[in-house]
Amino acid sequence: MKIISVVGARPNFMKIAPFIRAIEKHNTTSGNKVEHLLVHTGQHYDHQMSQKFFDDLNIPPADIHLGVGSGTHAQQVGNTMIAFEKVIADEKPDWVVVVGDVNATLACSVTAKKQHVKCCHIEAGLRSGDWTMPEEINRLVTDRLSDLLLTPDTLSIENLKKEGVEDSKIDFVGNIMIDTLEGQRETAAALEIRDVLVSNLLIEGSAIPSVTEENYAVMTLHRPSNVDLKDIFTPLVDFLTGEVAIDMPLFWPIHPRARKQLELFGLWDKVVSTPNLVLLRPIGYHDMLRLNMNAKLFLTDSGGLQEECTVLGTPCLTLRWNTERPITLYEHGGASVLVGNNVERIREEYQNALVKERKPVRPELWDGKTAERCLEAILKAS
Repeated sequence: MKIISVVGARPNFMKIAPFIRAIEKHNTTSGNKVEHLLVHTGQHYDHQMSQKFFDDLNIPPADIHLGVGSGTHAQQVGNTMIAFEKVIADEKPDWVVVVGDVNATLACSVTAKKQHVKCCHIEAGLRSGDWTMPEEINRLVTDRLSDLLLTPDTLSIENLKKEGVEDSKIDFVGNIMIDTLEGQRETAAALEIRDVLVSNLLIEGSAIPSVTEENYAVMTLHRPSNVDLKDIFTPLVDFLTGEVAIDMPLFWPIHPRARKQLELFGLWDKVVSTPNLVLLRPIGYHDMLRLNMNAKLFLTDSGGLQEECTVLGTPCLTLRWNTERPITLYEHGGASVLVGNNVERIREEYQNALVKERKPVRPELWDGKTAERCLEAILKAS
């Protein structure tokens, strides 16, 4: 059997690494060998956003690199479909496996089905209900087309059933990203926090405040809804610089989009000159995991970090009005609370988070063995 797995952007890399290892393990113990090819569409293509994660997670080099690069959503999807169609024609796989909800996920699932190749979606059934998010469109279309839907939690199963997906297509396997967290936890824990900061400083020579366990906050911010409008981004920056950074050191691995908007809105100098606020480059997996392990608080608009905070027990303020991962919310036993981008709401939950105790939570089947169940499900459906 031949499987083509597809990655396109950084969130995919943490999910595909354990799947590749599951195939390698299977091939050493079974006579029913799986031929596997990794295709990288190139949606994230610079070193910090792509290759560093391949290196950190010991992902073998992609067998095929499509080199799609940046562009509008339509350009990325269209260019990926054109290039991937040729790959399918040349390689004739039995299955195409897509993960997550990036443009590569949508493009390659559509192309696979048009070429009459079976498609498996790992991380199926996640829904935010927000159709203004490109990722929501990607999730909906991919799940509608896929022959096998591998879900991370029971809430995702409920979503698929409400949409009329038959039970025979759904398999509950757990969260594959937690496989990576568990597999890399020991490596990350061995890192010194100060070394992580020094090696990732965005501005050389920046002062690094004294750091002890759970006396600092970490933040990531990249969504257009938070950074693209001056009337929204400015109050957020004021809160971060004027309140959070006053209370504790704040570490901000800054996304290229956020940096561009800070400069555009005249906020860059304010951020750079704020004591206790340390700007970092986009950082690797182990470094981010190390910071998360002992943070007092995490502020993020990322989906995957909500999941990691839940397993690690880090109180998480999710700077969004909705989430496709409700299993991570306090009301479902998780560590995250939705605060949107309204500063009054953020401030209220920020004060609540400061007095919360770290409480690790492990949803069902978030046990580090999801990749093996994914491969088993594909073999069974073949």
